[in-house]
Amino acid sequence: MPQLTDEDVTQDTGASPAPPEAQAQTEAQTEAQAQAQAQAQVEAEAAAGAEAPAARPGTWMTPEEYGASRATLWTGAVVLVTDADGRVLVQSVDYRPDRLLPGGAVDAGESPAAAAAREVYEELGVEGRYPRGLAVDWVPADAPGMPPGMRFPGEILHVFDGGTWTRDRIDSVRLPAQEITGIDFAEPAELPGLMDAGDARRALAALRARINGGGAALLEDGRPTTPTALDRLGVLRSRRVPLHGTWHQGSVPAHLTPRDPAGWLFAPDGRVLLLVARATGAARLPSPTAGRTAAAVPLGYRYAGHGAHPRTAARLTALPPGPDPAYARLLATPDQVRELSDWGPAGHEELAAVHGARTHLSLPSPPRTPPTELPAEGCHW
Repeated sequence: MPQLTDEDVTQDTGASPAPPEAQAQTEAQTEAQAQAQAQAQVEAEAAAGAEAPAARPGTWMTPEEYGASRATLWTGAVVLVTDADGRVLVQSVDYRPDRLLPGGAVDAGESPAAAAAREVYEELGVEGRYPRGLAVDWVPADAPGMPPGMRFPGEILHVFDGGTWTRDRIDSVRLPAQEITGIDFAEPAELPGLMDAGDARRALAALRARINGGGAALLEDGRPTTPTALDRLGVLRSRRVPLHGTWHQGSVPAHLTPRDPAGWLFAPDGRVLLLVARATGAARLPSPTAGRTAAAVPLGYRYAGHGAHPRTAARLTALPPGPDPAYARLLATPDQVRELSDWGPAGHEELAAVHGARTHLSLPSPPRTPPTELPAEGCHW
């Protein structure tokens, strides 16, 4: 029995099949009718006008239409580098008067992190990898200072953490023959006077994000979309008060005059009390009597030739209502307090003594999290 395909099967109607000539004539008539119907549909659509395109299912778009609907933005990458004193590396260039962080445009097909490493090497001659992001900033198309002829479409700019550079690493910098004319390390509060306003906002927001340790900040024109306590208080917008000199363990000797005593006052989670002036954003340690304490011990003192600055370590048991509304009270890790201060090389010795006191008080080592502001009505532990 022969094997049949679908085309071979016909319905048996009891009538004899039509001769080939009749079948050909029928097929020609059917094709002519289909062409006439198609032409009538085209004429009907043309009469309806261009405002009535053929219906499409849902929000369906062609690949070309979807591509044309997407926004076009530039992409850039910069690197935030500090020295051991918390100052920010900025570079001078031969094509504009203000200072810049190292970095530049992301090339086609290049990742932002790869662009950051390439730009630092091209501009400063220093090899490195910078995988940790500090901020992602959306720069609007109408940002000030962009020449109209540039047709600036807006930019997504990534800020990466370049870490703290040692003296040897800084001395290894080799500038190219053109473009970069010099580098400096600037106090954070100096950035608005050295940089474009948007660049300075972005750099300070990224520096606060590094100190916060809570992940990369999302920015819009340099302003965090979810400000932390450090952002809200504008920490680092005022120059840090320098307190250098030498660090000494123990109590202040009788022949020295104590000046400006301060306390490392520990909460049960190992963080310490920090005061921030609301008007200036300046951060400082509180007085040893700022709260109710237990197990207080003299930690040491700073000596800078004009008196001794004593430090006390103690466990906080209660914090009274805020006596001065001009200051916000935060809990921060000891390392964060160190990074918000200008204490010179002796700051590392003091920090080591603070961690020793924390261990002595049987308190945990706190993880780095964004500092939290305490309620004005105080609290108890």
